[in-house]
Amino acid sequence: MLLEQINRPEDLKRLSMSELETLAGEIRQFLIEKLSVTGGHLAPNLGVVELTIALHTLFHSPYDKLIFDVGHQAYVHKILTGRRDKFDTLRKYKGLCGFVKRSESEHDVWEAGHSSTSLSAAMGMAMARDLKGEHNKVVAIIGDGAITGGMALEAMNHIGHEKKNIIVILNDNEMSIAPNVGAIHNYLSKIRSDRHYLKAKEEVEHLLKKIPAIGDTLAKTAEKLKDSLKYFVLNGVWFEELGFTYIGPVDGHNLPVLMDTLKQAEKINGPVLVHVVTTKGKGYSPAEQDSHTWHGLGPYKIESGQVLKSAGPPMYTEVFGNTLIELAEKDSRIIAVTPAMPGGSGLLKFAKHFPNRMIDVGIAEQHAATLCAGMASEGLKPVFAVYSTFLQRAYDQVVHDICRPKLNVVFAIDRAGFVGPDGETHQGVYDIAFLRSLPNMVLMMPKDEKELRDMMQTALEYNDGPIAYRYPRISGTGVSIEAPPKAIPIGTWETLREGGHAAVLAVGPMVQIALEAAEQLAQEGIQLRVVNARFIKPLDESFLQQLAIEELPVITMEEGAIQGGFGSAVMEYYALQRHFNMHVTVMGIPDYFVEHGSVKEQREEVGLTVEHLVAEVKSLTPRKRQRV
Repeated sequence: MLLEQINRPEDLKRLSMSELETLAGEIRQFLIEKLSVTGGHLAPNLGVVELTIALHTLFHSPYDKLIFDVGHQAYVHKILTGRRDKFDTLRKYKGLCGFVKRSESEHDVWEAGHSSTSLSAAMGMAMARDLKGEHNKVVAIIGDGAITGGMALEAMNHIGHEKKNIIVILNDNEMSIAPNVGAIHNYLSKIRSDRHYLKAKEEVEHLLKKIPAIGDTLAKTAEKLKDSLKYFVLNGVWFEELGFTYIGPVDGHNLPVLMDTLKQAEKINGPVLVHVVTTKGKGYSPAEQDSHTWHGLGPYKIESGQVLKSAGPPMYTEVFGNTLIELAEKDSRIIAVTPAMPGGSGLLKFAKHFPNRMIDVGIAEQHAATLCAGMASEGLKPVFAVYSTFLQRAYDQVVHDICRPKLNVVFAIDRAGFVGPDGETHQGVYDIAFLRSLPNMVLMMPKDEKELRDMMQTALEYNDGPIAYRYPRISGTGVSIEAPPKAIPIGTWETLREGGHAAVLAVGPMVQIALEAAEQLAQEGIQLRVVNARFIKPLDESFLQQLAIEELPVITMEEGAIQGGFGSAVMEYYALQRHFNMHVTVMGIPDYFVEHGSVKEQREEVGLTVEHLVAEVKSLTPRKRQRV
C-alpha cells in the first residue's frame, strides 16, 4: 500500500498524479476503518482528502504554514505528517487529539476547537513573516460555515486592506455546481487562474495608459467593462471587493485541477481566495447521505453504517429538547435560538414542531446573544441553546446587552462540565466562573433529568432578568420524568441525606458521586450530609448559616474550574461573615486545561470521584466520631 510509505509530507512529492489519486482512496478506507472503532469526525475528513494531499504535495510544511480552521477536518493532515500509527488512540486518554495540537507535531502550527479563527491567525503569521524578512507561504483552510463568523469577516477585511500574501482555501461542502452553470464557472476559474491571463491583464492596462490623450480614459472604460462582466457572471465579486483575487469554484476531488489551481494561486501577489467545492462524507455512502449525523459520532458498523449507541436513560440534551417542545406548546413566547448547532443542542424536533419559532443564526454566538436580548426586550422568552464552550464567545454581549439591562433571556447551557473525547477546547468548565460574577444573573444546575425539567419551568416563570440552567453531556440518572415540570424557589438547596460529621455541597452530576461516597462512609460510621446545591447563584445563604451554626466541615464539589467557581463563592460568603469560623474544602478542576479522554478518566485525573471524596471526608473527621 502507498499509505504505508507516507511518513512525512516530503514522501508525497515523489509520487505521480495517478499514485496520489490511489493514495486518496487508501486514506479514505483507512479513516472509515479506524473511526468505526474510535469514533470521531468522519464526514468532514472524507471531504478534504484530495485537498489535503494537494496542499502537502505543493507546499513545504512546517516552513509553509497550513492553518486549519476548527481542526476537526485535519485527520488527513495528521496521517500525512507522521501520525498514522497513532490513530488507534484517536480521542482516547493520552492518545491522539481529535483537533490540531501544537504540542503534538511541528506541522500543527495553529490549534483551535472553535471556528472562524484561522484567517486572523494567518494574518498574524503573514505579518510576522514580513517583519522578519522571511518568504514562507501562509495558507488558511476555512469552511463555508466558518467564514460567516464575525471574526473571519473582520480578518478578511484586514487582509484585503493590507494586501498581504495569504492564500485562503474556502472549503465549500454545501454548494453544488448545477450542470447549466458548471461549465461557465469552470471556464472562468480556468481563465482567472491562468498565469498568461493575469499577465495579459496587466500588459493591456499598461499599453492602454500609454496612448496619448485618451489612454487613461480607455483604461478606465476597459476596467468598467471588465467590472460589469464580472458582476454579471462571477459569484466571487464580494471577495474581490474585499481585496482578494478570487479563483473558483473548483472541484475539490479532482486532484489534477486542484494542483494546477493551487500552483497558480501561489504565484499571485496579494491575498488569494481559492473556492473549493467538496462533498462531505465523500467515498462512504452513509456519510454522504447524512453528513449531519456523520459529522462527529461514536463507533459504527462499516457495512451497514449503523451507529453503535449504548442503551440507557436519555441524554440531558434529549430531555431538554423534548421538554422545550412541551413548554412551547403552552407558551407562545418561547423562541429557540442556536448558533449553528440545532442537532447537537437537541432542537431538531422543536424545529419541526415550531418552524417559525426556531432560529439558527449560524456560527455567530455574539449575534445570537444580542438577538435574544432584542426579542426579550419585546416581551418574548428567547431560549439561547448553546454549548458552554461556545458561550465564551459571546461574553461581552451577555454582560453588556443582557445582564446590564436585566433582560429575560434564558440560557440553556449544554455540555457543561467535562465533554470527554472532544477535550480541552470544548470542556464546559468555565461558565460558572464567568457567569456568576455578573449582576442580575441566576445560575443553576440539576442533579438529574427530572430536575432539569423543573429548572426549565423555573426559567420560564422567572421574569426578573437573565437565568441559566447548565447540564452535562451525559445520560441522565434514569429517574421518572413523566410528571409535569414544577418551578423551584429561586436560590434554594435541598438536603438529600442527613449527616453530622461533614457536609458536601454538590453541584449537578457530583450529587450522585456524593451520595455514593456517603453510602460508603456510613459503613465506617461516618455520616456525611449530602446537599444538592442546585442554585450556584444565588447561594442558599440560610443553608450556609445553618452549617456554620453546626460547625460542620464543608466540602464543595463541582465539575467546573476551582478559580471563580461555586466553591469560591461559598468561601467568599464565609469570608465576608466574620463571626463564622468555617473550614471549607473545594473540589473541582485545577488551574490547567484537561485534555481528551473519557469523562470517567477526566474525573479521575482531577480527583472528582467517590474515592477522592471519601478520602477527603476521612481527613476532616476525628477518629472517634460522636456526632451523628
